[in-house]
Amino acid sequence: MSRRLAAIMFTDIAGYTPLAHADEAAALQLLKDQEVLFKPILGVHGGRKVKSTGDGLLIEFSNALDAVECGVDLQRQTHERNSRAGATPLRVRVGIHLGDVQGVKADIFGDAVNIASRIEPLAEPGGVCLSEPVFTAIRNKLPYQIEKIGPKNLKGVREPLDVYRVVLPWIDGEPGAKGPSLPRIAVLPFANISPDPQDEYFADGLTEELITVLSQIKGLRVISRTSVNQYRGTTKPVVQIGSEIGADSVLEGSVRKAGDQLRISVQLIDTKTDEHRWAQAYDRKFENIFAIQAEVAERTAGALKVELLSSEREAIHERPTSSLAAYESYLRGMEAFRRYRGWGDLATDQEAVRFLEAAIREDPEFSAAYSYLANHLLAVMGITRSARETVPRARDLAARALELNPKSSDAHVAQGNALFQGDLKWAAAEAEFQQAIALNPSSSTARFWYGYLLWPLQRFDESNKQYLAAIELDPLWLLPRLNRIGNYAISGKLSSAVTMLEALRESFGADVRVRQYLAECYALEGRADEALNLIADEREGSDLAARTTRAVVLAALGRLEEARAWVRDYERGALPGYLPRSGPAGFYALLGEAEKALALLEADLQQGDRIFWGAYQAWFFDSIRDEPRFVSLIRAMDLPRTLSRPRWTPPDWAAKQPVPKTREPPSSPG
Repeated sequence: MSRRLAAIMFTDIAGYTPLAHADEAAALQLLKDQEVLFKPILGVHGGRKVKSTGDGLLIEFSNALDAVECGVDLQRQTHERNSRAGATPLRVRVGIHLGDVQGVKADIFGDAVNIASRIEPLAEPGGVCLSEPVFTAIRNKLPYQIEKIGPKNLKGVREPLDVYRVVLPWIDGEPGAKGPSLPRIAVLPFANISPDPQDEYFADGLTEELITVLSQIKGLRVISRTSVNQYRGTTKPVVQIGSEIGADSVLEGSVRKAGDQLRISVQLIDTKTDEHRWAQAYDRKFENIFAIQAEVAERTAGALKVELLSSEREAIHERPTSSLAAYESYLRGMEAFRRYRGWGDLATDQEAVRFLEAAIREDPEFSAAYSYLANHLLAVMGITRSARETVPRARDLAARALELNPKSSDAHVAQGNALFQGDLKWAAAEAEFQQAIALNPSSSTARFWYGYLLWPLQRFDESNKQYLAAIELDPLWLLPRLNRIGNYAISGKLSSAVTMLEALRESFGADVRVRQYLAECYALEGRADEALNLIADEREGSDLAARTTRAVVLAALGRLEEARAWVRDYERGALPGYLPRSGPAGFYALLGEAEKALALLEADLQQGDRIFWGAYQAWFFDSIRDEPRFVSLIRAMDLPRTLSRPRWTPPDWAAKQPVPKTREPPSSPG
């Protein structure tokens, strides 16, 4: 038995008992929702869940400040969840007390625990109540108004106890009142007006760094980089941009860099009124760049009436590196990755890695550089780099990033990705992604990879929720949209996937991936003419993705000679670019060569890229799905054996149709 001073938090779901009587299934789902929402937030603030108390929780903290910041964070994110359309309201009360407790194994006992349990019912749904000792411990340490609600007679407590409430913006005096949604802000690409056009990397890097710094403020929702990049050099009015990406405000400006001198002009504009909220020009030396970023973040929060937690204020003022040379290499590495175009673009991939490695050499304590390099390597894995060369390095980088900065959301994303793609440790990876989201709710990247993790586990509804959250944060990012459609296709809702892809062509029609995926879905539906029309331009000299798409589409239509031609090119090494073993294994399965398919997949799992998890549900493996060796592979990856769609059978009618000739490339002028 141990005795210690602790901050004790009790939570309780308001209205749970009548809900359980009326709809037991809905009540149980609400408990699950609370567990999923609260778990990563507790981890961020150092809270230890002692036990569940029916529909509530008993949580222990080492100090009062962490407990109160956690309570506010719990209520903020609960409010945000409740604001989403269709969500069953989760109305939570939080009570906190500070006092001595006795620890017996994992449980805690004592008067302090009893008092905390009596304070919790005094909180409004969505609110946080504190005892006098807690208020004394945190006074002047938090940017919230805290008001006394009078001495209260608590059951089992002899003397009345002064109790306080934290004044939160979504509580307007009426229990359960709905407050305003969090302000959404977009940081548009800063214009480079430096004498040297090659300083574009610095303007781009400043844009991304401001996004990162503002994302530390949990009272804001910050539109992610992919969407704002679409407005580089735009002449569109701010009102239109705000409407297109759902931003209430935009931060825009320009950068002039000459030697070690900087001139940065910044303005925050209301997208509804087109009026300036504030504007400022900074004439500073390069060494002051981090102070400028922090000041911009603070002024932005102030203009949007967002109160900063002390932990948030500390985070935005923290210097990511003490080396300006390292920081410059880091910005150059980020800019190179933004230019990366995927298949065949090995040169840009290598350029990004070279600069990020230089940043780490300049400052071996630069956590963000380790995170960015790890996430870069895992993003290009299977495209321009093999998993064999990528995963061990990324694993070490992610571990070092977390060691240097355990509160880095990007480091937790990298760690989750290494556990997910490299080690196939699904539960451990999920915990990392949840932690990343709790640390940075504006991280569309964390949402995307979390959604991707849930896909092989066949948790499609949960995966779709993460993709929708990523799309909300990054409205013009194509990948979460495509992956969400993939969830529909792989779970047996092919017609819905086709409808969604057809709609996507209206806004993303210029992207070849939309056309290629739609062609495959048309082929699986037996819509031969439409599928063939979409791949008519995929010629022999096309890149690997285009040639593979053509072979897959024709194979789905029963034209297996095209698949055989693709396999022959693979066997003689005539296909351009890097190719995981699961690709040719799928074609061998289609062609009835089960032994070759299974041998490739087994080699891949034992000493290869180990990314068969990304294809095991695909239709072209249906012919070998019941093979004992295939079943063993799925078991070895600890994945579901079930298939959430009907088995695919080849169409007989397609074999009678002639294969259309590909269109000739247009003759070059002159």
